Amino acid sequence: MRLVRFPRQPARVSDDVRAALASLGRGENVVGGLALVGVQPPGWTSAVDAVLIVPHGVLVVLGVDLPDPAMRLTAPLTGRWEADGWPLVHPGAAVNPATEALALAEAVAGLVRAARPGATIGTVIAVGPFVETVEQPPADLAGPVRVIHPTPTSMLAATVSLASAKETFSTAAVRSLVERLAPDAPELTESTLVAEGFTATEEVPAPRPSVAPAPPSAAGPRQGAAVAQPGRGRPVRWQGIAALALLVAIAAAAIVLATTQGGGDPPPRRTPPVVPAGGTDFTQRATAVQQECAAHAEGDLQASLRRTGCVHLRRGSYETEVDGRQIAVSVAAVTFADEQQAQEFLALADTPGSGTITDVATETASWPRPVPAFTDAAYASAVNGSAVHLALSCPVEGPSNPDDTELGKAARAALEIPLPD
Repeated sequence: MRLVRFPRQPARVSDDVRAALASLGRGENVVGGLALVGVQPPGWTSAVDAVLIVPHGVLVVLGVDLPDPAMRLTAPLTGRWEADGWPLVHPGAAVNPATEALALAEAVAGLVRAARPGATIGTVIAVGPFVETVEQPPADLAGPVRVIHPTPTSMLAATVSLASAKETFSTAAVRSLVERLAPDAPELTESTLVAEGFTATEEVPAPRPSVAPAPPSAAGPRQGAAVAQPGRGRPVRWQGIAALALLVAIAAAAIVLATTQGGGDPPPRRTPPVVPAGGTDFTQRATAVQQECAAHAEGDLQASLRRTGCVHLRRGSYETEVDGRQIAVSVAAVTFADEQQAQEFLALADTPGSGTITDVATETASWPRPVPAFTDAAYASAVNGSAVHLALSCPVEGPSNPDDTELGKAARAALEIPLPD
């Protein structure tokens, strides 16, 4: 998914929305599409967190800020919302934040329908600063609205479930939607949109035939004739041509390789690096360095980082094996401007239920299947000057126990992993 960012951020949870969308990466390998982030349609006085134009539909994403983090949010589309059993209130009255958000979403949907009548449209209400579990009534879940805390996993699930039209948007349809919603957005090329999963609308020039084409049979043209005869006004999907070119290139490379290496076996696949630390070998799955810390944190840790900021955040995801059991490890190092900030953050991080730093491989879909959940993970922490190091470890598969001796040992060893600068 390609992000087109505008400077407006309607809610505090907007940072989480942007981080979740950015984690989906470009291209259609994960979901594909175009995200107009922080877009304010012409003539409007307010912006929305994002409008996602994906190959099979449109999603309107709206952020709703809760007063405090919550472990469980009950969020019916009609009726009051409750956080951990307590109703959300505003100046003494119970409230449903979805009411205003849904009205705004419907207004955006009207713009989409004006440009593309019949388009499949869904709504995502992104709540924060942190919610562990969102509960929606079954009747609401059967409709086109999802209430989620925006993480890479929840955003991907909502996108896949709500944008499910049978027909794929053409690149021309995408351009008409962007023109309606964000006419100031930079122009995207045909090849860029095709790479995001949309259907090409340009036609391939007809080749000059060397012999007269055979007339169609009485039963009509054979299946696939539109590709065999591109000069007859039928659009040709660029994906098919690109795939054919790629196959030709791969075949040519294979021939050259077999010729130069005497027909031997192909070179082995590139293996991920193995990092030794704390007497344990860790297989690297993903790493990242960011200047923005709060967008990659949850709960009270996120609120703290929004107040203080940071110098930079380094993260890594690794896998190791202990007694035949595969263990996943998530490591983060947050560097602050001074040691006092680091000590205060460490004290907060060591407090149960204060939140966590998001796992980078989960954000970037870099885990091989299955994906570890880091629920009830073992935890370890340390401080080195102005840098706070945090580690979580859990089994790749199956339940986890934070008091598991082997998990705790893996987490403590992971604190010594030299994260990239």
